[in-house]
Amino acid sequence: MMSFWKRFSYNRGAVIGLVILTFVVAAAILAPILFPQSPWKMVQRPFLPPFTQDGLLLGTDALGRNVLAGLAHGAYVSLLVGLVSTIVALAIGVPVGAAAGYFAGRIDDALMRFTEFFQTIPSFALAIVLLAIFQPSLTFVIIAISIVSWPPVARLVRGEVLSLRTREFVEAASLSGLGNLQIITRHILPNALPPIIVLASLMVAQAILLESSLSFLGLGDPNIMSWGYMIGAARTVIRTAWWLSFLPGMAILLTVLALNLIGEGLNDALNPRLTRKSE
Repeated sequence: MMSFWKRFSYNRGAVIGLVILTFVVAAAILAPILFPQSPWKMVQRPFLPPFTQDGLLLGTDALGRNVLAGLAHGAYVSLLVGLVSTIVALAIGVPVGAAAGYFAGRIDDALMRFTEFFQTIPSFALAIVLLAIFQPSLTFVIIAISIVSWPPVARLVRGEVLSLRTREFVEAASLSGLGNLQIITRHILPNALPPIIVLASLMVAQAILLESSLSFLGLGDPNIMSWGYMIGAARTVIRTAWWLSFLPGMAILLTVLALNLIGEGLNDALNPRLTRKSE
């Protein structure tokens, strides 16, 4: 564990990303405590600029709602969508990729053709179609993002399993009488875990961007405040009230940047074969 943190902390960008993400997570957790009122509630006159009113640090939007409260509650929505959709995508992609890589042959061909079917359709377009068919609620937003996110997981896991299935420890486990499921879950997947963890951190960032884009287009949950909704609602007044688009946009930028930096740090920490240049 100490060696992991040492390798992770060697990447200064990853440490900065971890600090930024810590602030975002803290804002999401403390949002109901710091802003107990609904972020939809009107608290002052509209278009109040930042730093001009006590208690309203970042001003108000076009309907007089607290912008800072919206950002805090939006952090919770973005992180929730990113984490849950990534977990669901991993739950789909890991078994598919593991089965394809381990059994190979016709099973591999069938599962990869199934995976390619989802990859032939642009992920954003497919998410829009799914939300246009179903109700644009938070649950369906998570489902739509999960459906378009699992194919890269399946391909990564398949490649890792293909490279591990012929190793000596796998053959020894097979000769000892272990079944295929036990070999995959106990011996192969634990050794394929590092690249999966790195990919998962990047998938969370991608899911946040996708949710923000869908909310910007009005396909998010209309009852939940999100960063994408805040940008979409302020696009008509961007010249007169630029901060209403700028602030949630910066929140998205910093969160996605932090997750990408953390992904790079995890790649360094979980792959001991990587060589580093000494300063």
